[in-house]
Amino acid sequence: MTKRQSVVPAGDNPQYDEYRFSAAIKSGDLLFCSGHTGSRDDGSPEPNFKKQVELAFIRLTDTLKAAGCNLDDVIDVTTFHTDPENQFDDVIEVRNQFVIKPPFPNWTTIGVNWLNGFDFEIKVIARIPN
Repeated sequence: MTKRQSVVPAGDNPQYDEYRFSAAIKSGDLLFCSGHTGSRDDGSPEPNFKKQVELAFIRLTDTLKAAGCNLDDVIDVTTFHTDPENQFDDVIEVRNQFVIKPPFPNWTTIGVNWLNGFDFEIKVIARIPN
């Protein structure tokens, strides 16, 4: 039986301890990443939306790297948006800087009304390379 293993990237985000969750969990050859937000170093939300999305992708990339993965290993993406209609173009613009080559992961976008002060969150499932 495979035991789950917590993944914590360098520069540990204070939210992990405060809210008692892991940045990601390894289970077998899969990596389940928690929702990543565009927080500043102190854990507070980045006020500029586009920068917030960029920081979320950077934090996600750091977590993937800590687990021996990268964005090419991602198979499933879920993003949460507080105002999807008005934010979508900015999200796509930032995403296209990080997700570059096919095959692209499947992607689900969900509109929400609360993200604890944030306006964007991204969670993924990745396959850990051999």
